[in-house]
Amino acid sequence: MNYYDIKNPTHKVTLKEAVLKSISAESGLYMPDHIPALSDSFFANLSNLNLQEIAFEVSNAMLGEDIPQDALKQIVNKAISFPIPLKQLDENLFVQELFHGPTLAFKDVGARFMAGLFQYFLRNEDREVVILVATSGDTGSAVANAFYNINGVKVVILYPSGKVSGLQEKQLTTMGGNITALEVEGNFDDCQQMVKLAFADKELNTVLNLTSANSINFARLFPQSFFYFNAIAQLGKVDKPVVISVPSGNFGNLTSGLIAKKMGLPVHQFIASTNRNHSVPDFLKGGEFIPQQTHHTITNAMDVGNPSNFPRMLEIYQKQHLAMAIISLILMEQLLMPD
Repeated sequence: MNYYDIKNPTHKVTLKEAVLKSISAESGLYMPDHIPALSDSFFANLSNLNLQEIAFEVSNAMLGEDIPQDALKQIVNKAISFPIPLKQLDENLFVQELFHGPTLAFKDVGARFMAGLFQYFLRNEDREVVILVATSGDTGSAVANAFYNINGVKVVILYPSGKVSGLQEKQLTTMGGNITALEVEGNFDDCQQMVKLAFADKELNTVLNLTSANSINFARLFPQSFFYFNAIAQLGKVDKPVVISVPSGNFGNLTSGLIAKKMGLPVHQFIASTNRNHSVPDFLKGGEFIPQQTHHTITNAMDVGNPSNFPRMLEIYQKQHLAMAIISLILMEQLLMPD
């Protein structure tokens, strides 16, 4: 499997380079050159598989050409050591609990899986990698926990002052060791822009081996597809179309769901649930993507005015607006903070 630069599709790299570098020298996101379809037998047996078995089969289909099965199985089993239950609320409504990881964030799965890949790819190398990551809340704490005390890796986290929860700030700033958290006067987009500028600085990259653990890194984003396979497995056979609502900020979680659908998961429709930061819903309604200034709300992890993963969504749908617009929209205006 090769991974191409969205900004320059002729530039292709291996999984190792895509993971350890995160983005190209032109700040382009990496995408796999194809998304494999899972077999009919896998889906026929899906409800009989546990979470770790599902995660291994899905990741083996996507990454198996680049990582031996025994190593991949170890990564999966270590990363996913907690349950992700699907709870029924009424006859047709279910909610998936994604807060059972060590930092209570849904991003624990992706961060821990990515940390396992880093350990595997750096196992025989005498160099240090610096992970520079921007966070609007839960990414930073999940990454800090996942990479804590991993040899050969230093983590620097940028977070917007006053715009993450008290618990998240404590998780970010109290790890120590190889984890450094920096408070930034600004919003999440400011933090993310600083990360992008750092990656674009060739002089800085000659001194530091920079990479990121945001969902701009495919290794952080892809494991979130396990959520959707696991949900369908627990749901079992149903005689109605399955519609999944995904709270969306940087759109990594929804993008991973679209990848799962592309791999054959029987999801009829996704709902992109946003708050006041709704540049992607505006695109789905009108066909034009206009990045917005980030607005602060009480759903701080969703406060992203210019989502990084939107270009990946375009790639999955071959930049066809009408094909993407089947994703429904819910604007959760009741969650907004006053200006």
